[in-house]
Amino acid sequence: MLLDCVRGEDPLLTEASEHLVEAGGKRFRPMLVLLASHFGDPLASGVVPAAVVVELTHLGTLYHDDVMDEATVRRGQESANSRWTNTVAILTGDYLFARASDLLADLGPEAVRIQARAFARLVRGQIQETVGPGADADPLKHYLQVVADKTASLIAVSGQFGALLSGAPQHVVDTITSACEKIGIAFQLSDDILDIDSETEESGKTPGTDLREGIRTLPMHLVLAGASSGSEDARLRDLLTQDLTDDALHAEALALLRAHPAMDRARADLRRWAEDARAELLTLPDIPARAAFTNLCDYVVSRTG
Repeated sequence: MLLDCVRGEDPLLTEASEHLVEAGGKRFRPMLVLLASHFGDPLASGVVPAAVVVELTHLGTLYHDDVMDEATVRRGQESANSRWTNTVAILTGDYLFARASDLLADLGPEAVRIQARAFARLVRGQIQETVGPGADADPLKHYLQVVADKTASLIAVSGQFGALLSGAPQHVVDTITSACEKIGIAFQLSDDILDIDSETEESGKTPGTDLREGIRTLPMHLVLAGASSGSEDARLRDLLTQDLTDDALHAEALALLRAHPAMDRARADLRRWAEDARAELLTLPDIPARAAFTNLCDYVVSRTG
């Protein structure tokens, strides 16, 4: 269904749309839809279309992200903006959103409203990330709000759709929605930690990419918010305010950050989000899908070592 939805009459639009679908990816969001559907009837007619909707929406954001980030590679393949043009990439993303909306129309007005509100959060999160915190804002609180809106919102909707469209009871729908939002935040925090701490490229990108690109993630915010006056702390805070595209400065900053107590504090925050999600999930009926969800909470923590 995912492939069928992106194929159209225009050859270029079809080729560009198929580009990221065929490049693969974890299919994490549709997996959550299917998993959550086991709290109702997993064979209900709206479940698979909803799984396609969330993946199309996610893919659409990736096309737009690559334009904004001027990315050249996505999922091991040449990015659409690099292979064609920014205009083609933007319009392809728009096309995927349109195809998702077409599927949504058959799932009822409540599903349309849920998706529209999640999409508004996605855009708000991207704007907030682009503009940055205001002069009087708490940078860490701002960062966590960006994570919740930009990343966790669609992950929450994935669980919500699976439970809702399978006919699960409302309290189950609400619990899964809330837990999936927390899982989404935890996944992003684990990516933050992996980007700094991994010695290989297993995280999907070269370690220290966020540092090099000037993207401040949880460990960096914790360093900058710290009150320690040690020489290494002062040096690291100074580096985090600089352009780290220079290889030597980047390597120094990465080494200091890896050794900083902020990494342990970030792991503690990650565990808290995952444990909060687990606590909510354990109130659900004891079926294999619940065990799969709680195992997912364990995995989010364990992948950071």
